[in-house]
Amino acid sequence: MATLEPGAAAGAERGAAVPDAATLLGLRFCGLDFASPIVLLSGCVGFGEEYTRIEGFSNCDAGAVVLKGTTAEPRLGNPPHRVYETPAGMLNAIGLQNPGVEQVVRGILPQLDFSETRFIANVSGSTIEEYVAVTRRFDESPIDAIEINISCPNVKEGGVAFGNYPEMSAQVVAACRRVTKKPLITKLSPNQTDIRENARRCIEAGTDALSVINTIMGMAIDVQSRRPVIGNVQGGLSGPAIKPIALLKVHQVYEVARPHGIPIIGQGGITTGNDALEFIIAGASAVGIGTALFYDPLVCKTINAGIARYLRGQGFGNVTELIGTLRTGSDTQDCALSG
Repeated sequence: MATLEPGAAAGAERGAAVPDAATLLGLRFCGLDFASPIVLLSGCVGFGEEYTRIEGFSNCDAGAVVLKGTTAEPRLGNPPHRVYETPAGMLNAIGLQNPGVEQVVRGILPQLDFSETRFIANVSGSTIEEYVAVTRRFDESPIDAIEINISCPNVKEGGVAFGNYPEMSAQVVAACRRVTKKPLITKLSPNQTDIRENARRCIEAGTDALSVINTIMGMAIDVQSRRPVIGNVQGGLSGPAIKPIALLKVHQVYEVARPHGIPIIGQGGITTGNDALEFIIAGASAVGIGTALFYDPLVCKTINAGIARYLRGQGFGNVTELIGTLRTGSDTQDCALSG
């Protein structure tokens, strides 16, 4: 990947035409053409149609849309409350409410406009067999790619999450890899000891890309009732509060993924063009937008404009030239502990 050295922008050919936004923002991701590095995250835009009801919103502003998490059979989800606003973030515990994979494939996918953007299925399951069944069904559909949410509890192993253990993560990826030829994206959990090792095992198992990171587990308490606010007791924390953690995890995973040419969707608290640029510099090929959509449904336009403006100002011809250009001293090592 090209890295711009200090002063390179000033030395660029001044007579050259300034690239338009489409040229600056377009990229190839797992063999798919993305019109923008923006990916709308699973659970935040329903099954790809919810935000299209808002005036001014267009799926065309995103390179891809990840559909709501889908399981083999319909699920009603968790009891309320499911969502709670926190300082600089949001807790959610929806519980994978969805109509089941058959209804998604037969009833929802035919209604989507695949000329607008790329659509990515999100597969969830309680067992490896369920992951395989849902992945196989999506493989037979027109969906562009499949994201595996390995942060689901593993019922057979006492309720632990697949994504918190590298061996379990690799087993899920390998099993899904065997039943699909579509691009496979593995969504990594931050709630684990060593995300680098998990990424390495998922790459060895056959994933084509990595999504970094999923939400961080947290809770909120109603002091009057002394009860958890979230009906499920705990929920996933998203939004600007987790951005520094997500950035570090993207940087760490990029060190593992880069030698294998595995792209990353970086996500966690992105609300501005500068936020997106930080993730790309840290190693993300694309950036996921989620919580920001809840209070600014048109935020994608702003982020796209901010990325394009920076690229022009720095003399880049395309966003891919910025990926992984973080400058760290050669003698600097990530420390396990701070202080």
